[in-house]
Amino acid sequence: MRTRTATTDLALVAVFAALVAACTLVPAIPVGIGVPITLQTLGVMLAGLVLGPLRGFLAVLLYVAVGLAGLPVFAQGGAGLANLVKPSAGYLLAFPLGALVTGAIAVWTRNLKVWRPLTLALSAIVGGILVVHPLGILGLMVNAKLSLAKAFGVDLVFLPGDLAKVAIATAVAAVVHKAFPVLLAARPRPVPAPSQ
Repeated sequence: MRTRTATTDLALVAVFAALVAACTLVPAIPVGIGVPITLQTLGVMLAGLVLGPLRGFLAVLLYVAVGLAGLPVFAQGGAGLANLVKPSAGYLLAFPLGALVTGAIAVWTRNLKVWRPLTLALSAIVGGILVVHPLGILGLMVNAKLSLAKAFGVDLVFLPGDLAKVAIATAVAAVVHKAFPVLLAARPRPVPAPSQ
């Protein structure tokens, strides 16, 4: 991939939306409060790290939109607007924002004189954990009627797995960007034809 086109960008958005959906095919681990442990956040982190802020956001937004529209792409085959009143709603709605922030930091730090996997990991931690988890806690408080302390305690269950996902996403993104360095670069604007 030497250059990026709008068609390529659209295809990548669709592929990464499908990737996040595919992450739900791995059996979820129930934790008893209606928010199972899944690989969805791995897909969210990868979308941001590989595609950057806008395309990563659009890919995850597309995933959420098709799920809310009725396609069974959410954890445990969930679909439809009823997911907005489940305890997991805060996490689900935070996913596009998490991809956006992850991608923004990945782009912003790409030219720093720092070991690249470190900046990718930092990007995934901020977007995939520090953005997604607080909104997930808010969702637990609103939809599961938990106190802040209890919601925070529930959320801690997801932290070890999400740190492992950061490591996986960082390793994958580092390899992808080494092979395709143009992925995070801005798409070149077409040069207007000279007037005669």
